[in-house]
Amino acid sequence: MPKILVIDDEPSIINLVQAYLKPEGYEVYTAADGNAGLKAARAFKPDLIILDLMLPGIDGIELLSRLRRESDVYVIMLTARTEETDKIIGLSVGADDYVTKPFSPRELVARVKAALRRLKTGSTLDVERSVLAFIHTHIDTGAHTVSVDGNPIELTSIEFSLLQALAENRGRVLSREQLLEKIWGGEYFGEMRVVDVHLGHLRQKLGSESLITTVRGIGYRFDDEPL
Repeated sequence: MPKILVIDDEPSIINLVQAYLKPEGYEVYTAADGNAGLKAARAFKPDLIILDLMLPGIDGIELLSRLRRESDVYVIMLTARTEETDKIIGLSVGADDYVTKPFSPRELVARVKAALRRLKTGSTLDVERSVLAFIHTHIDTGAHTVSVDGNPIELTSIEFSLLQALAENRGRVLSREQLLEKIWGGEYFGEMRVVDVHLGHLRQKLGSESLITTVRGIGYRFDDEPL
């Protein structure tokens, strides 16, 4: 039974999310502030966290930042804000997806199902052990490790899957729609902006703008040369 942790200071939101998730067979834990949420995440080891951005005590951004130092758990961020910068900050800190309040409970459940299905299979990509070796980049898909010019790079699961998808299609342009389907699954119906933000963060970690090229109006291409 997958375990889901809901961290939100609004009882009505917690009750609503529980009412939709429990009938799906999920084990649901809750926390009403950032400190309690961090303790619950450490204690219950959830498979997925639904995290509100605005929390008393430790806010959602700080909680997520601390959590990412010790866990790669899938995080869907809830935010009542509409400013694009808030979403970008949350994704950059390590959120895997976001939903803006007010939201459709059915949409949230659909995203939870898609995320857990992807995590259960490891990825929508080929999970067999293989090494993708390029002049600058070395990707071990089995060990889930990446290095650039011999230096190990720490990536989130989303960032790793994006890099793998692009590297396996080196020289080809993959559209945002194709990347959404490969990484988030065919049932994802959130904003395509999530691809741009995660790829921007991936580029920063790789330390080179030349490895992943933006093809304006089309998508992205991995340009490192194979060995």
